[in-house]
Amino acid sequence: MAENREIERLSTPPTSWFDPAPQTIEMAVLHAVAYADVFDYPLAASEVHRFLVGLAAPLPAVKAALRNGRLVPKRLAQRQEYFVLPGREGIVETRRRRALTSAQMWQQAVRYGLTIARLPFVRMVAVTGALTMDNVDPGDDVDYLIVTAPDRLWLCRAMVIELVVKPAARRGIEICPNYLLSERALVLPEQNLFTAHEVVQMVPISGLAIYRRLCQLNDWAARFLPNAYGQPRQVDTGRLGRHTARRVAEPILRTRVGGWLERWEMARKVERLTREGGGTPEAAFCPDWCKGHFGDHGRMVREGFAHRLQELGDRGGLHAA
Repeated sequence: MAENREIERLSTPPTSWFDPAPQTIEMAVLHAVAYADVFDYPLAASEVHRFLVGLAAPLPAVKAALRNGRLVPKRLAQRQEYFVLPGREGIVETRRRRALTSAQMWQQAVRYGLTIARLPFVRMVAVTGALTMDNVDPGDDVDYLIVTAPDRLWLCRAMVIELVVKPAARRGIEICPNYLLSERALVLPEQNLFTAHEVVQMVPISGLAIYRRLCQLNDWAARFLPNAYGQPRQVDTGRLGRHTARRVAEPILRTRVGGWLERWEMARKVERLTREGGGTPEAAFCPDWCKGHFGDHGRMVREGFAHRLQELGDRGGLHAA
């Protein structure tokens, strides 16, 4: 059977997240649950459907696969409305606890995101990372992806750090603008399952037109997460308010002096950040992007995902006794 051949293939960890893509709904479901398990995150049936890996299918078909007996209880476990890998039922309580923390953190995330959005040269602000899935613990960072005007990314970053990040830190709030892109660099180079999740999970706070353009330019994400692509989570941001600082400061900083400041700031920060990164392959800096991913998080997620697929493969075929 196709399901048996697919499950046997899982015994070899993928080199490019999945290659080839899952060919059955059962395999796509297993991939979705295994990926979420890396983050200690159980999935409800509707979420399994949304994050189905590599295969588009309607919700009724996903629900049918979850109750046809080939996955639950042989390959997956169910606790209440959530589906998890066997032996991982305890992460249901982890999810509930983190959801309470996330509900409190969202108010701060929106408030500081709107503050960033009012700064000169900011064109889009989106929340990224664990908070987008309500999956944070107390003390975790609020991660942002920021799109800037061309040729002023590093000046924009300096203003974000000095006017938002540092004041928030004095209040005990960790703001992490760890990914900045200019408007001319919206195509993300890493086309894999991890980055596809980042694209479909990010929550835009401001700059919806730029957000839509970013999604259009990265429509490759639909190959990995076809049911989730183009369906951002909606949060209440209220009114952005006036951009007084932007209107006053941008013409001044667009001058030749502003260009000199941009080059000076980029030169000193790229040297420093490169030194701090210690050659981390996921960190990258240039005139059009500042990708401060020093923790090698993507690699660890990939390895965790591959390990879970390995374990699923070692369990045998879908129809094993």
